[in-house]
Amino acid sequence: MAASGDSAGCRPNSTEANSKWLDAHYDPMANIHTFSACLALADLHGDGEYKLVVGDLGANGRHPRLKVLKGPSVLTESPLPTLPSAAAAFLMEPHEPRTPALALASGPCVYVYKNLRPYFKFSLPPLPPNPLEQDLWNQAKEMSLPSVPVFLEVSGQFDVEFWLTAACRDGNIYILRRDSKRPRYCIELSSQPVGLVRIHKTLVVGSTQDMLHSFTHKGKKLWTVPMPAPILTMSLLEQRSRGLQAVMAGLANGEMRIYRDKALLNIIRTPDAVTSICFGRYGREDNTLIMTTRGGGLVIKILKRTAVFGEGAGEAGPPPAQALRLNVPRKTRLYVDQTLREREAGTAMHRAFQMDLYLLRLRAARAYVQALESSLNPVSATLREPLKLHAVVQGLGPTFRLTLHLQNTSAVRPAIGLLVSFLYNESLYALPRAFFKVPMLVPGLSYPMETFVECLSDKGISDIIKVLVLREGQSAPLLSAHINMPVSEGLVAA
Repeated sequence: MAASGDSAGCRPNSTEANSKWLDAHYDPMANIHTFSACLALADLHGDGEYKLVVGDLGANGRHPRLKVLKGPSVLTESPLPTLPSAAAAFLMEPHEPRTPALALASGPCVYVYKNLRPYFKFSLPPLPPNPLEQDLWNQAKEMSLPSVPVFLEVSGQFDVEFWLTAACRDGNIYILRRDSKRPRYCIELSSQPVGLVRIHKTLVVGSTQDMLHSFTHKGKKLWTVPMPAPILTMSLLEQRSRGLQAVMAGLANGEMRIYRDKALLNIIRTPDAVTSICFGRYGREDNTLIMTTRGGGLVIKILKRTAVFGEGAGEAGPPPAQALRLNVPRKTRLYVDQTLREREAGTAMHRAFQMDLYLLRLRAARAYVQALESSLNPVSATLREPLKLHAVVQGLGPTFRLTLHLQNTSAVRPAIGLLVSFLYNESLYALPRAFFKVPMLVPGLSYPMETFVECLSDKGISDIIKVLVLREGQSAPLLSAHINMPVSEGLVAA
């Protein structure tokens, strides 16, 4: 299908759409007023070129017509006696060439067209039907719903197994199986449904509260995504070449959003609010998106062959990992017994836990106070003498180099009159100086002070050397550090 210059009016509205879609045609004066159920794509002549069938409601619901479009132009147009409610293409003949027929529901009748000409009119109730059809209708008649359905979704095969999902006017969704006369499951919505789409075994429902809800075929809620505007129409996007199935939602703010699960794949912005959507093969293009707007306009876009929908391509949203189900292991007997025990003795277990927690906090507080009182801390706890001590031991032995890094962490006040003393086992170690004065410490600088430690024992044992930082005239140290000396490898090897 050749691109039309009429689409230039809607091209500037969506830069994101231009990266994945080709603007094939846009006609704001097409005078098409319909909804998604009255759109169908079918190869009506069997020539491989698909046409668009439109059950047009007419302006203000007057003069309804059946329109068939080929490309951007109307191929045929026929008047309808009443407003249409749905359109579908189906095969009537089993032999080749299999040319599909068109069925259009309008009022109490179903009109069947073949080769775009009236072929059959099916009125309700009809003449006595075929016995096989009568049996099928009798089985379907036994299925009753509590309210009038407005949206229907069917999956499966009638002779094997099928599921019928009906969104009704009472705000509930009822799910029936082949062998059930009453609804098997019921999904209660907080508002009225505005659309229903089935993807595999999940149902996606749009509500009047501007929400997209997802449920399993058994009624379990999976996720909810808020919409920025009211939902006007919904439909299914199926890209067979890539195995993609997604939900299309047309919003009142002129956006058409595409979701796979709850991940936003793409946003298409249109000049007017979209009231009907259809995706499929049109003309000879496999992936064609057809939209009609509230003002009667027609928008046709073609998905690029190189386009790939990536999660999060439309806008920021929840991470994809959030949608993954956790592999929760099965409940074991031990787990069940522990759960029963916690249920029966929950109060006693909580009291024991609280008591242990209080004891832990008490012991930690006592150890902290003891460290402060004995200055067993490499960082000074007093604000008057903010000091920091760090020690490094180097060497294999028997002689080690001990480097002390002493830093004054005060902002402006220098530290003077400090002393460093070493306490150690004199039978194991020998130091040239066990006591020396520290020069003035300028704030913010780290001062390295080196000394040597000689190991006197050849038994392969080690001990702790205590480093004390004192002030002249005071017996209590300002801070201290315990150095775990390594084993002297030189004496052990000898």
